[in-house]
Amino acid sequence: MSPDHHQVIEESFRAIAVKAGAVIMEVYARPDFATRAKSNSSPVTEADEAADALIRAELARALPGIPVVTEEAAASHSLRADRFIIVDPLDGTKEFVQRRGDFTVNIALVENGVPVRGVVFAPALGRLFYTRADGSSVEELADGSQRALRVSTPDNDALRIVASKSHRDAATEEYISRYALAEAKSAGSSLKFCLVASGEADFYPRLGRTMEWDTAAGQAVVEAAGGRVLTLDHKPLLYGKRARGYDNPDFVVYGDVTPL
Repeated sequence: MSPDHHQVIEESFRAIAVKAGAVIMEVYARPDFATRAKSNSSPVTEADEAADALIRAELARALPGIPVVTEEAAASHSLRADRFIIVDPLDGTKEFVQRRGDFTVNIALVENGVPVRGVVFAPALGRLFYTRADGSSVEELADGSQRALRVSTPDNDALRIVASKSHRDAATEEYISRYALAEAKSAGSSLKFCLVASGEADFYPRLGRTMEWDTAAGQAVVEAAGGRVLTLDHKPLLYGKRARGYDNPDFVVYGDVTPL
C-alpha cells in the first residue's frame, strides 16, 4: 500500500468517526430514544443504526473497493477476505443507554489477520485516538493538536489495571489476582485499549465473549503505541478467523508488562 493511500485511510477514518460521533450525540442528547433487543439479547439503539448507515456510506465513497464488515449489518458477517475494514458504530451500547459516556466509534483496517490502522472516538468524553499514516498512534486534543501515544514503562510490582465496567466476573478476578496491583480502574468499550496505549493503565484483561468489531480498532491503536494484544496462551489476537466466525478468544492487552 502506498504512503499516499495510508494518508487517505488516516484522514478518512478520522473524519468518518467524528461525523458518526456527532450523529450519536444528537441521539444521546434526547430525553429518550428508541432501544430494542437484538437476536442475541444485546441492546441496539437508533444511534447504533444511524451511525452504522453513515459510516458505511462514507467508507464506500472514501475507500471504494475495500470490503466492510459492521456489527449492525448482519449481511456483512459472512465476508471472508484478507483485507477488509471492520466497524463497530457504537461500542458500549450499555454505557450509552445508561448515559455513562464510555462508548466509542470503532473503525479498523485489517490486513492478513492483523489490524494495521484504526480510530477510536469517544464522543461524550471528547477523546479521539487513531493511527497515523506512518504507523504511529496519537490522541487528538481539543485544540486540534496531537499527542503521541506510547505505553508506559511500569513497575511490575505495582501495576495499574483497567477492566470492563459491565463484564468483570470471577474468571477475570482470578486472572487479575496473579499480578501485583497498585491501582484498578473501570472503563467501558474499546476505551480500555486506548488507556493502555496512552500510558494511563498498564494492562487490560478480557475474559469473556467479544467480537472482532469490538477490538480491532483499539488493538491497532495500542499496538502502534508499543503494546501487545495476546490470547491467554500468548499468541497474537488475529482477525478474519474462519473457524470461529467473528468471535474472539479471551485476551489481554499489555503495555510494557511481562505476561504471566
